[in-house]
Amino acid sequence: MSQGMTAIQEGFWYLLEGAWVNLIVVVGALIFGFLLGLPLALGQVYGGKILRRVFAVYVWFFRGIPLLVFLFLFYFGLVAWLDINLSAFTVAVIVLGLISAAYQSQTLRGALLSIPEGQMKAARALGMSDFQAIFRVILPQSIRLSIPGWSNEYAILLKDSAVTYALGVSELMSRTNHVASRTYQHLYLYITAGILFMILTYAGTRLMGMLQKRLTVPGYTR
Repeated sequence: MSQGMTAIQEGFWYLLEGAWVNLIVVVGALIFGFLLGLPLALGQVYGGKILRRVFAVYVWFFRGIPLLVFLFLFYFGLVAWLDINLSAFTVAVIVLGLISAAYQSQTLRGALLSIPEGQMKAARALGMSDFQAIFRVILPQSIRLSIPGWSNEYAILLKDSAVTYALGVSELMSRTNHVASRTYQHLYLYITAGILFMILTYAGTRLMGMLQKRLTVPGYTR
């Protein structure tokens, strides 16, 4: 067996644990991004003029600056300046979640705007308030329509999570670099890391596709 295959065999479970860390970071960022992105989307669609502008600035800000800059700004800047005890892992989830919220808000915003206005009028005619109409009629359909966008967001976040090794997060790339520096089998190990990322990407997008098929809204998807 070649030295490269030996290095892969000996370090595989160590690398797999790193891939699990990447997955946890991505899931945490997706959930945080959704919880923040939903009110951002609702504010941009149904909020007042000032609120829409404020939320638009948030989206512009977090979509316009590179991820690595935000990671360093939060971890080595704000966290140290405010003297807050946060781990690199926590900062990675928060930063990725804040950025994901900007993108998810646009996905949700597009889904909200795709619902015909007649549904809001019909809900009002039935005696519902705007709040009830949004959360009982418009939003359930919009969330379902957003699933394809979440599939893309998952894949993007998974690739971005590799950058968190710069903070010292013990994820896949960090562990791969550690094993490669010890065994000098960089080619084989980085190929293995790439394959693991591809498997995670395929599994996540496949799961989202199954969820989309199960929750299809007749007349709006496929």
